Amino acid sequence: MTRAAVLSGLGAWAPPHEVSNDEIAALIGRDDEWIRARTGIASRRRVAPGVSTGTLAVGAGRRALRSAEVSTVDHVILATTTPERIMPATAPAVASALGLSAPAFDLNAACSGFVYGLAVASSLIIAGTAESVLLIGADTLSSITDPTDPMTAPLLADGAGAVVLRAGHAEELGALHAFDLHSEGEHVESLKAEHGGRVVMQGRQVFMAAVRNMAASAVAAVETAGFALPDLDRVIGHQANIRILHAVADQLGLTPDRLVTNLVRFGNTSAASIPLAMVDGVSTSQLNPGELALVTAFGAGFTWGATTLRWPALVVEKVD
Repeated sequence: MTRAAVLSGLGAWAPPHEVSNDEIAALIGRDDEWIRARTGIASRRRVAPGVSTGTLAVGAGRRALRSAEVSTVDHVILATTTPERIMPATAPAVASALGLSAPAFDLNAACSGFVYGLAVASSLIIAGTAESVLLIGADTLSSITDPTDPMTAPLLADGAGAVVLRAGHAEELGALHAFDLHSEGEHVESLKAEHGGRVVMQGRQVFMAAVRNMAASAVAAVETAGFALPDLDRVIGHQANIRILHAVADQLGLTPDRLVTNLVRFGNTSAASIPLAMVDGVSTSQLNPGELALVTAFGAGFTWGATTLRWPALVVEKVD
């Protein structure tokens, strides 16, 4: 049987402090209704002073390991836009805090980081380099967000999510199918954060590119895996903005009820958003064993990508 990377564990962690739209609105000169209409977000999580990306990553990683019922893995990958320092990478410290003795490295593909990380982890497993990989997506976007910017302040938030992938076969539930990955570096100025600076975004350009490219990548991934768009039961997209997610579903000819979403409570957590949505999806029965799920993301760079899997039976800890 064909070797594949199989999703066997899932966990997420979010800071307990919730920031309401009213708090954001007071700083950007808008109101709650304006924020909800444009983003679909009612509140988001923000870290307390002294809490770092690594802290969130450890919390999510620990839960994913418990979900998979394992105590060791062969590799650790941390997808993040907000590492704790330029060097060394944050991943080795996270692995150490989890009691893991394994190669560990950071990966930065912005909001596409988790999908890119899935592809890298899958490749390690298919090549036989690893039998298991802990992939964590974690970001503290509040550390690079201008609280007075109406374009970014309502959207960006903090959180972490993680999966354990193990070697298995392509026919199993949870096996990752074909990947479709892309980047277009000529658009770097449209969404960026310079060293020591804050996130700046050209909203309309990012919106249009996100919808177009997430949808196109989804089509490519679905077709390469041998499926058709109507076969999809669930779409787990990067939780960027509810209007983007609805537009992607429309481009794919799918109804919004197939979307797995939780950004109303958590906002846009960059590389963490997809695994956070996965945990919510399992906790609320939006994701059920055997369902064909599409995973798709778009981020700064521009970067984007997609893959599919048939959802496995997983036990997860709900994120409060």
